[in-house]
Amino acid sequence: MANKAQNRKSNSKTKGFFNNGVVRLVLRVVKLVVIVFVAASLFGVLLFKFVNPPFTWLMIQRGFERKADGKDWKIDKQWVAFDNIADNMKRAAVAAEDQSFLENHGFDFKAIERAIQKNAKSKKLIGGSTISQQTAKNIFLYPGRSFVRKGFEAWFTILIEAFWTKKRIMEVYLNVIEMGDGIYGIGAASQAYFHKPALQLTRRQSAAIAVIFPSPLRWSATNPTRYLRHRQYLIMKNMRRLGPLEF
Repeated sequence: MANKAQNRKSNSKTKGFFNNGVVRLVLRVVKLVVIVFVAASLFGVLLFKFVNPPFTWLMIQRGFERKADGKDWKIDKQWVAFDNIADNMKRAAVAAEDQSFLENHGFDFKAIERAIQKNAKSKKLIGGSTISQQTAKNIFLYPGRSFVRKGFEAWFTILIEAFWTKKRIMEVYLNVIEMGDGIYGIGAASQAYFHKPALQLTRRQSAAIAVIFPSPLRWSATNPTRYLRHRQYLIMKNMRRLGPLEF
């Protein structure tokens, strides 16, 4: 009986030590993963503060989708410096996507609340993302919708708002977002749609490009539907209402 009791105590101590050892190992691994992720995030954000991102995951995904459909690989993009983008285009982007861009800190909670309320009543989902959120998503994350990805998006939004200027956020945003089938950024879009450099875009042309941001594969800047023409009119109206954009 004594031997059995001792064996049970010995087994209990062994199991307890093993369980504690596993827990400590898991915690160390989790801690290491968090440290590496934070360090890599900071490195990426600081790098792209000065270096123009060469591609996004969406560009790569769209390239493979085109190949799967039997089309040629196409990533048409050309980086345009902030000062070489027409003020009309910057105003159109703010008017269409994020009218509080220069005042908010990366999140527009009123827009998010409105989006949640509308999405609860409609099958057609709308977003409440700011320009900063869209930039963070495009540069650092994979395409898709999930709460996990939204969490990462919020994290990177906080970082770029902390380390980048609004001027840099707008410059990167207008140079990487999808603006057509295989067309990325305002440099390629202005040439594809209006055969002119981004610096020469008029107010109407800028609004025509901004109106297709939500669905650039389905909508056209040069062959708009009646709905898009109405949206273009509203964007131009909002552009007039905006005060001076002081980046």
